Amino acid sequence: MNGTKALAIEEFCKSLGHAYIRFDYSGVGNSDGNLQECTVGKWRKDVLSIIDDLAEGPQILVGSSLGGWLMFHAAIARPQKVVALIGIATAVDGLVIKFNELPVEIKKEIEMKGVWSLPSKYSEEGFYHIQYSVIKEAENHCLLHSPIPVTCPIRLLHGMKDDIVPWHRSIQVADLVVSTDVDVILRKHSDHRMKEKADIQLLVYTIDDLIDKLSGVVT
Repeated sequence: MNGTKALAIEEFCKSLGHAYIRFDYSGVGNSDGNLQECTVGKWRKDVLSIIDDLAEGPQILVGSSLGGWLMFHAAIARPQKVVALIGIATAVDGLVIKFNELPVEIKKEIEMKGVWSLPSKYSEEGFYHIQYSVIKEAENHCLLHSPIPVTCPIRLLHGMKDDIVPWHRSIQVADLVVSTDVDVILRKHSDHRMKEKADIQLLVYTIDDLIDKLSGVVT
């Protein structure tokens, strides 16, 4: 919730008098909880609790990476309240796909050890330690095996230099969603985090455009 993109959205919303909510999932950032005990299902519940207990009126959800996966689940579960989605490096099914790409012997080793030490330049330790049980639980939340029943406007932003979630994942998601109002915007030199000035500007413009688009439709 204190990331560059979240703070930029806050500043934009404040400048125009729009309400907004930014939050960290359980075990992440400022939120309580043990990250090692968290699952995609638990984080899905976090998002739905924010929508149900804090958010008022129609909502435009902005999700980055894992948040992009979770926002689709929220849109499926709360179609009357979620009126648009903006994904940044959307990682739908990302954890499961990355695990399934591993060689068979490595997967068997992870299953035996019960933990996957996933290399990451975004971790201070250089690794994310993911419980095997978390990977198996995440399989229950995969969406790319069939049409995704989301009908609201969707905007997917992705950097073509993303070395965490390949940009063609956004193309795949766009192809599978039921909605006919879907734009995929690729930035040639942007990376996974998309937090450079031009990336932030694109994000804010995208939000502003959707608000204008929906203002005459949503009451």
